[in-house]
Amino acid sequence: MTAPMTARNFGLVPAAGSGSRFGASGPKQYSRLAGKPMLYHAVERLLAAPEIEAVFVVLAPGDTEFRRHDWSAFGERLAPLYCGGASRRDSVLNGLIAAASLVDPNDWMLVHDAARPCLGRAELRRLIEEAGKDDVGGILAVPVADTLKRADDEQRVLATEPRDGLWRAQTPQMFRHGMLMRALRDSVHATDEAAAVEALGYKPKLVEGSTKNLKVTFASDLDIAEGLLKLTTA
Repeated sequence: MTAPMTARNFGLVPAAGSGSRFGASGPKQYSRLAGKPMLYHAVERLLAAPEIEAVFVVLAPGDTEFRRHDWSAFGERLAPLYCGGASRRDSVLNGLIAAASLVDPNDWMLVHDAARPCLGRAELRRLIEEAGKDDVGGILAVPVADTLKRADDEQRVLATEPRDGLWRAQTPQMFRHGMLMRALRDSVHATDEAAAVEALGYKPKLVEGSTKNLKVTFASDLDIAEGLLKLTTA
């Protein structure tokens, strides 16, 4: 399964969602954060790595908001694809298919959440270096530090779960284009790219990330993200 040393790196950001849990008008990825759309920061953080040749942003077919913003700072390294689907899995798979004529099956795809605007340069560097040396690929993740409780139907504690060996998955998640496309085609209900690759029988590498790599889920998270942007390097 050894791939040629000339494999290139590309980013892919699924940004076709409506952000139903976000509690604000309009898609979450365009929420203002430090004067720019949140999506802008996610793309900027990926393109901070010079090894990443381009970032494909997967948008909803009817998206009219993207063109209202200034993306000129990224030049030709940013490529919008209007092929988003009903789920994250669908959007990523559609994006991989749309980009297939521009990338090789052995090229690396770093799939990153549009709602993770605070990715640090050190964590991205670590992922590229460690996952890039792995036959399967890998993901950023952080070990679980909190005590975990399992609840019953009445929201009472049913059991305390051991946290040994448990990690919280983050993004980017870095896999070969060909492998990831095959994995997602076979895994209709995969909640992230790693789960789809796992379903093929592979074991992705866990690369330690940072708790600063926050996923913005609710509108109240924007204030936290704005503070974290000042503490992380793009």
